Amino acid sequence: MNSPIPPALSAARQSIDNLDAALIHLLAERFRITQQVGQLKADLDLPAADPAREAEQVARLRTLASQSGLDPEFASKVIRFIMTEVVRHHQQLRGRVEGSA
Repeated sequence: MNSPIPPALSAARQSIDNLDAALIHLLAERFRITQQVGQLKADLDLPAADPAREAEQVARLRTLASQSGLDPEFASKVIRFIMTEVVRHHQQLRGRVEGSA
């Protein structure tokens, strides 16, 4: 038997849906910008990864997560996953540049 969904639960779920959509839009924008960075790196013959910058970003975002009440370890895992994908895209761009030269 399906019972009606309480209005508070429905409202909370709608908020989650809205936040999920915002996250997807933000990730899409982030990847558009990192594609530009990857192209610049490829054009300038710079490495796809920048471990020092990545470490700085992880530390900064861990602090931000902690200040925001989010588990810093969780935040680290999320940003490292995103960074891994960005580096993979940058490596693909380098391959295209190297393959076309």
